[in-house]
Amino acid sequence: MLTLPTGFADLTAAFAALFTKRVFQSVQVLLAGAILATGKRTVTSVLRVMGLAQEPHFQTYHRVLNRAKWSALAGSRRLLLTLIDAFLPAGPLIMGLDDTIERRRGAKINAKGIYRDPVRSSHGHFVKASGLRWLCLMLLAPIPWAGRVWALPFLSVLSPSQRYYQKRCRHPKKLTDRARQMLRLVKRWLPHRSVVVVADSSFAAIELLAAVGKQVCMITRMRLDAALYDPPSPRRLGALGRTPRKGARLPSLQAVLENPATVWQSVTITRWYSQGAREVNITSGTAFWVHSGMPAVPLRWVVVRDPVQKFKPQAFLCTDETIAPAQMLSWFVLRWQVEVTFEEARAHLGMETQRQWSDRAIARTTPCVLGLYSIVALMARQSLDCQELPVRSASWYRKDLATFSDTLALVRRCLWSTNNLSMSHKSPDMVEIPRALFDRLTDTLSYAA
Repeated sequence: MLTLPTGFADLTAAFAALFTKRVFQSVQVLLAGAILATGKRTVTSVLRVMGLAQEPHFQTYHRVLNRAKWSALAGSRRLLLTLIDAFLPAGPLIMGLDDTIERRRGAKINAKGIYRDPVRSSHGHFVKASGLRWLCLMLLAPIPWAGRVWALPFLSVLSPSQRYYQKRCRHPKKLTDRARQMLRLVKRWLPHRSVVVVADSSFAAIELLAAVGKQVCMITRMRLDAALYDPPSPRRLGALGRTPRKGARLPSLQAVLENPATVWQSVTITRWYSQGAREVNITSGTAFWVHSGMPAVPLRWVVVRDPVQKFKPQAFLCTDETIAPAQMLSWFVLRWQVEVTFEEARAHLGMETQRQWSDRAIARTTPCVLGLYSIVALMARQSLDCQELPVRSASWYRKDLATFSDTLALVRRCLWSTNNLSMSHKSPDMVEIPRALFDRLTDTLSYAA
């Protein structure tokens, strides 16, 4: 029987209703083992670190992913509500939406495709990557012990390529279609909370903005040559014909940028990506974004330029016209934390090292690995209990704030210190080692990748 620390047991108990009693015991083993394991996050590596290398019924743990009946969506909802209670009990909920490529190969991986690699590609260099594409929604929450905002994943959906649907004679589902479903689902989960979603230019699609603009506030990048119009004039009583969708055409944002008569306002963004406070010049307005055959989208646009010209002018949009431009930019720059989470999940949680081949196991494993990032943050909060998290530093490297590696190390220490964590038979042999050597071993294991 696996025994977890009291705070961790209470946290995992929130998900117990999703599984049968027997399956939940295996889930606890997989959860603890995935945190403690280093390197690959395969089921076999999890069993080894839990002392179950000689377990004759090892297939029981594989069946949690490829056969057992449990709802990943229900788990996502439980995780989101737990994160909100822990980190954002009040105020608007800021969420980051983005896709990532999981580099996987194998003849049995049906949903894999060939995509543009966003990390290795540039404007003049195109690099392709073969693998699985995941669309992820993350809660952007302030972490007290880290002194900054983290992107905490709670919902990840597999988004196969167009070729995958063509082989099965099905209508392809675009990335924006998946995003629409995810955002509407989250709003149904949180009917009484204000939700703000920040995303890159891939999601600046009129169909998506029109479909979710009334439920959530979308903030994305915007093209400088977008067709913007005044609001339509009020319809006259007794007028014939269709109700107008738009008013007079407005100058493009590129023309606004180049117009010497444009009035610019200087604002300071508290945290401009990783550069700290940054002063920028902005100009803003409201308009209707209209394209032929598509619905009109009311929005607020903002054009940003750098006084010292270290980056090119950029344009942003917000589907809530009442949001202040400075607030828009402050929320949007938090989107970069999504990329940080993807990188840290690969570096510390073994993303892209799992080896499931069945469709059901593939669809479950990667969302669980990404969700493990949020679970670690929740476990650290339970363990700290208003105390400061110890930060690993050295005489040649000063580190003032804790990072995810420090957080993961804290959770590992707490798990290793539990007497009944190992499920293997206890050996009667005891070997005493010096305390200094023991501390070195635990420190090395806690920070192992």
